[in-house]
Amino acid sequence: MSDAPNDLVIYGSPVSPFVRKVAAVCLEKGTAFDVEPVNVFDPPQWFKDISPMKRIPVLRDRSIATEGVDGTIADSSAICGYIEAKHPETALYPAEPFAYGRALSLEEYADTTLALAGGLGIFRPIFFAITKGEAPDLETARETWATKLPPVFDYLEGALGDNEFFVGDALSIADISIACCLMQVSLVAETPLDKWPRFAAHFERMQARPSIAGPYAQADKAVRKGLPERIDLT
Repeated sequence: MSDAPNDLVIYGSPVSPFVRKVAAVCLEKGTAFDVEPVNVFDPPQWFKDISPMKRIPVLRDRSIATEGVDGTIADSSAICGYIEAKHPETALYPAEPFAYGRALSLEEYADTTLALAGGLGIFRPIFFAITKGEAPDLETARETWATKLPPVFDYLEGALGDNEFFVGDALSIADISIACCLMQVSLVAETPLDKWPRFAAHFERMQARPSIAGPYAQADKAVRKGLPERIDLT
């Protein structure tokens, strides 16, 4: 049995929803990968060299290069697209052109609108404050939950409709991205979705998928060390 490292290595932390998104894509495809931690707040120079935006994740394909910029891709969407092209089974991007575009659009909506509201408005004010020994900014978090996220949930409830998945009749990058970004809020706060029953049912289904649940469990373990209980923002 070989102890050689896998071709694909994800630099980052499972606390990042974008790292978890990439991990979920690999897991859904049965594609082996490694994760190497990087402190994005004080990254080493080699990471700065391969991450022009100084963000995680960055993917390295060791079959191309084992060091330096060669063989690396930054940005989770670009990474997932590369993994899809290199490992097309099981497809996570629809083949039909409009459905393909729709999946990319919803992925972008999750990675920007949903991630910014939940990450900057709830996760950071709570968890980042705790890691610095400060009281969590519950005023900002509660304001975000009460006013900024409901329109996002309204849109996602309508986009899903009565379907099991957001695009077509199969899991896609849209479902994975939306779930991973919302679960960033779930790391620090309760996320009741009673007003959006179809979206809530989709979220529950996604949370149960091993590809989503496994990386999330690692993030949850790390967060629970500083925040034993999730906060009720209602």
